[in-house]
Amino acid sequence: MEYDLAGLSRHPDVEASNLHASDAADRLLLDEAAAVLAAARPGEVAVVGDAYGALTLGAAARHGLTGIRTFQDPLSGELALAANAARFGLEDAYASHALDAQLLAGARIVLLRLPRSLDALDELGEAIGRWAAPEVRVFAGGMVKHMTPTMNDVLRRHVRRLDVTHARQKARVLVASDPLPPRDPVWPRTRVDPGTGLVVVAHGAAFAGPAIDIGTRALLAHLDEAPTADRAIDLGCGTGVLAVELARRRPGMPVLATDQSAAAVASARATVAANGVADQVEVVRDDALSAQPGARAGLIVLNPPFHIGATVHSGIAHKLFADAGRVLAPGGELWAVWNSHLRHRAALERYVGPTRQIARDRTFTVTASRRGWAQHP
Repeated sequence: MEYDLAGLSRHPDVEASNLHASDAADRLLLDEAAAVLAAARPGEVAVVGDAYGALTLGAAARHGLTGIRTFQDPLSGELALAANAARFGLEDAYASHALDAQLLAGARIVLLRLPRSLDALDELGEAIGRWAAPEVRVFAGGMVKHMTPTMNDVLRRHVRRLDVTHARQKARVLVASDPLPPRDPVWPRTRVDPGTGLVVVAHGAAFAGPAIDIGTRALLAHLDEAPTADRAIDLGCGTGVLAVELARRRPGMPVLATDQSAAAVASARATVAANGVADQVEVVRDDALSAQPGARAGLIVLNPPFHIGATVHSGIAHKLFADAGRVLAPGGELWAVWNSHLRHRAALERYVGPTRQIARDRTFTVTASRRGWAQHP
C-alpha cells in the first residue's frame, strides 16, 4: 500500500472523531526538514515524540530513508507506529529505542514533536546535547496553541542557535543547532516528600515530577481502608508512589506497578529502589493491563488521567476501568481517585461492578468498585 499520512491509525490508542493520528505540525515538520532529510544517510536521523508514526514513516516514504531511530514515550504510540509501518510496508525503515545513547549517538537530524511539559523538553535537550553529533539540527514542531515562549528558553539552555519558522495552518517549527557542551545531567530528579517520607524520583516527562500530586494524596489518605489482597496492582503508576506505599503498609504483599509511559516506568523503578521495596514491587511498561491475565488481582489502585494528549477525553479512563475489571479476581476491588466533575461512577459500575463512594470533596472523589462473582475475565 502506498504511504498516505491520512491513512494512519491511532490503534491501539483510544480512537474518536476528535482525535487524530497526524496533524498540521507533522506536515510542517516534514516540509521544513525536507532538504536535510533528502541528503541524510542511513542512521543519521532520529525521531522523538512521534505520536503514531507520521514523522518516522513520512521521512521513510518521502526520502527512502532507512536506519531511522525513534523514541516514543507512550507504548500505545510505539504499537501504533509498528502497525502503521506494517500497513505501508515500512517495517524495516526504523527501530524503536529508549531515550538513551543508542537513540541519539551520532544523529545529525532530529525530528521532535514538542512535549507540553517543559521538564520533558529539558531532559530531551539534555540528551541531544550529550549524545547527538556536534553538527546536529533539531526540527522541533507543534501546534501554536500548545507552544510557549518558555519552550524557546528551555531549548536555548542546550543550543547556541534557535531559529523560528513562519506559522502554517496554526503550526510552527523551531530549528535548534550548534549544541552547547554537555552539562552535568540533572535528570532524573529526586525529592523527599515531607508528609510521607517517600523518596520520589522523576524523569522530565513523568506526571507531577518528583512531587506527590493532590489526587494521589487523596487516595493515600484512604489506602489503609482498602481490602487485604494476595496481589495488588498500581495501574498507571506514574512515579510509583502508590505502589511503594502499598508495599510499605503491607509488607510481603506482591505489588505490580504498570504504566505505558517510558518516563513513568523508569521513574517508578528508581522510586521503588530508593525506598527499599524492590524485592516486593515489580514495575513493567504495559498498554493498560494488556499483558496481564484475567481474574488474578485482589486489589487495583488507580489515579487515571483525564486527557489524551492535549484533549480532555474520558476514553483513556474508560479503557483503564475496563482492563481493571478484566484483571480483578471475583470479589476484588478497584480503588480509584478522579476529578469529581468527571462523574466516572456510571462507567465504573459498567466496567467493574458495584461502586461505593469512599470520600469526596469539590476536587476529587475516591471510590471502590467490586468485581462481581458472575463476571467473566
